[in-house]
Amino acid sequence: MMHGASVTSLVIVILAAFLTPILLHRLKMNFMPVVVAEIIVGLIIGKSGFDVVHQDMWLETLSLLGFIFLMFLSGLEIDFTAFAGGKKKEKLPSGKDVPNAFVVSLVVFSGIFALSLLLSYGFVWIGLMDNAFLMTLIISTISLGVVVPTLKDAQIMKSNIGQIILLVAVVADLVTMILLAVFASIYGGGDNNTWLLLILFGAGVALYFLGKTFKNRSFIETMSKGTIQIGTRAVFTLIILLVAISETIGAENILGAFLAGVLVSLLSPNKEMVQKLDSFGYGFLIPIFFVMVGVELDIWALFKDPNIFLLIPLLFIALLISKIVPILYLRRWYDLKTTLASGFLLTSTLSLVIAAATIGERMEIITSEMSGALILVAVITSIVTPIFFKKLFPKSESEQTKIKVSFIGANQMSLPVTRELNPELYETTVYHVHQDKIDKQISQSLFDIREVIDFNLDTLKEQNAFDVDLIVVATGNEDRNAEIALFAKEQEVERVIASVASPDLGAKLKDKGIDIFSTLLSTKTMLRALIEAPSVMRILTNQETTLYQINLNNAKYDNILLRNFPFTGDIIFVRIFRGKDSLVPHGDTDLKLGDRLIVTGSREYVNELRQELEFNY
Repeated sequence: MMHGASVTSLVIVILAAFLTPILLHRLKMNFMPVVVAEIIVGLIIGKSGFDVVHQDMWLETLSLLGFIFLMFLSGLEIDFTAFAGGKKKEKLPSGKDVPNAFVVSLVVFSGIFALSLLLSYGFVWIGLMDNAFLMTLIISTISLGVVVPTLKDAQIMKSNIGQIILLVAVVADLVTMILLAVFASIYGGGDNNTWLLLILFGAGVALYFLGKTFKNRSFIETMSKGTIQIGTRAVFTLIILLVAISETIGAENILGAFLAGVLVSLLSPNKEMVQKLDSFGYGFLIPIFFVMVGVELDIWALFKDPNIFLLIPLLFIALLISKIVPILYLRRWYDLKTTLASGFLLTSTLSLVIAAATIGERMEIITSEMSGALILVAVITSIVTPIFFKKLFPKSESEQTKIKVSFIGANQMSLPVTRELNPELYETTVYHVHQDKIDKQISQSLFDIREVIDFNLDTLKEQNAFDVDLIVVATGNEDRNAEIALFAKEQEVERVIASVASPDLGAKLKDKGIDIFSTLLSTKTMLRALIEAPSVMRILTNQETTLYQINLNNAKYDNILLRNFPFTGDIIFVRIFRGKDSLVPHGDTDLKLGDRLIVTGSREYVNELRQELEFNY
């Protein structure tokens, strides 16, 4: 009977996790994070609702694994390149220089933590909480899982304000996770073994250098394909190993999982690996954990105790105060709406509050009712604060009018392209060496052409050649092209294209995410296409029937079926590229943010559609 009951509960939870995103999509509730919806569904089927799910060995094990994997992905989400600070020179609409994102984020988080500590003592003073340390961690934490998707939807992740918000959340995630481990060590009931955490971090450092040593070995690349998938095996081995070390030294297992995620992030995994891990985590284990959080939460019990009933609104207000007051520091650079919107988004808390509440309840520092109240407030913030952010944040902050393109080298390859690019969509600048003889007609071009002394990196940097969205390097020297292209990637240029003919050099650049082209390659491809598919070549070379790429950046059209696409006109969808997948479009195909749409049709209509999908938010 126990076996049957456990399977029944597991089936109900799996079905709930499967149906929740479908219901969200059908009900057009895109404002709500999926993980929050999973907790709400858990409330409905659990103790607060129909009570059809009961905790057992199956669900307890899978839920724990989901929690561990969630902490791992929280560490993996941290992009440490952001700590390098802004390399590009930017100007705000007010004319002021943008602030240093890293410095500002440290100042803001310091204010958040100090104010959280003060508010925590307030909760202790009025008798709603016994432990100020735990309450400080709960108030000061910020949910990366809510902040990152919201910033992506608003298309401001790469902007200065987006980087500031992201860095504050990252610092909060790191600091509160480490302090939570220290808290568990101090208040765990055993000997004070905080110093043993050094063993865990030492093991992490050793494993990082081990991974860095073997990461680029040729045999690892070979074993990463097919049925071996050595990279995925290495990640899971790392997680289990660090979790085991954490438990051995008396620390929380989530610290080991979080540290594993941080190490993998530092090793710069390829996007395909990250997608695999995300798919496994958010597709299986993590939904079970969040549904079970809702299942175990008994809302009705929260209202029996007047103190718990009072704690919920006061904690929500404290979370708002702790984020909005310190974020007012940004008023030195940004308007009030932008500042307040940032404060609301940073108020969102979820994963670490659940972790802190779970640990506090297990250590009997807080009651199960108080733990439930803390989780309920975290769920409320994750629903409410992103909505306020979207309402308050000025749309003009996320608008882009043109894509900035730099051409390094003026020649018969690059110059015709600069003339044919649509000036309404692209802001093009060509850099060429002063000694080069260029036809006078070129200087009369509509595009900005700048003479430089040489193609040295310092010279180009002084000319702001890397402060663009896309750079094309075609100097006539492939070694120089490679050097400039690699430096452009270091300068965080989003897309880099380089003219390289050598296969070995081309492979090296491709590994760094740089697109390559060459006259030889283009000629061979063109000749082969003329032989094998002459009709396709006519499409590509005919101005009226050529193919265009449009990137779907407008969140308004996310998850819309192609048959319900509101635009009609002289255009046909030929292909949809999603990540590494190539999709044949049909009526039931749903569009996703980040899709690369290959279309054909009249140039006027394509330009209109591109403005709507790429630049209007």
